[in-house]
Amino acid sequence: MGSGYLTSPLMLIINTLFDLYILLVLVRFLLQMLRADFYNPVSQFIVKLTTPPLRALRRFIPSIGGQDSASIVLCMCLIYAKFLLMRALSISVVHIGGVLAPLAGVSYAGLLVFCIADLVALVLTVFLGAVIIQVVLSWISPGQYNPVIGLVHKIAEPVLKPIRKLIPSIGGIDLSPLFASLLIVVAKMLIVPPIIHLGSF
Repeated sequence: MGSGYLTSPLMLIINTLFDLYILLVLVRFLLQMLRADFYNPVSQFIVKLTTPPLRALRRFIPSIGGQDSASIVLCMCLIYAKFLLMRALSISVVHIGGVLAPLAGVSYAGLLVFCIADLVALVLTVFLGAVIIQVVLSWISPGQYNPVIGLVHKIAEPVLKPIRKLIPSIGGIDLSPLFASLLIVVAKMLIVPPIIHLGSF
């Protein structure tokens, strides 16, 4: 068996564990920024899981503009640690927003730029996921409310609201999710590759 026999499943485990926790921290930041319901059971679950490292970071990192900058710093640190660990395992490339980025031979500053690209891609993915989930839930259980629907709506609405003003419903059909999804995908295609290219030097 080749050297990749154990490396591939190990890479999957590393990516999954790091990405899940990074996602939780990022969602916490977005929910705070969008002033979501703090007493929502899902919000409470996210807060409990992410508070310990954030409490330590907030001793050194103050809020900026009323936003919890410690959450963004924690996301960046976790992404950076993930890339370093993957490079230590001789993993030469990583997917960032659907784009291949070289880990081998890249400077530590370049890895930091890759972290920015990965975080931007994740933010756009969260908004895209929220839009898609809201559409699916509106088909499955229209008019009903549960804690997940409330938070998904809170994340998706800042993306959908401006589009609804420009593109009204046609025949009672709301087309804003379609255009929002398209714009998010295009934004990811236009923003992420140049950042990765910058970090490759």
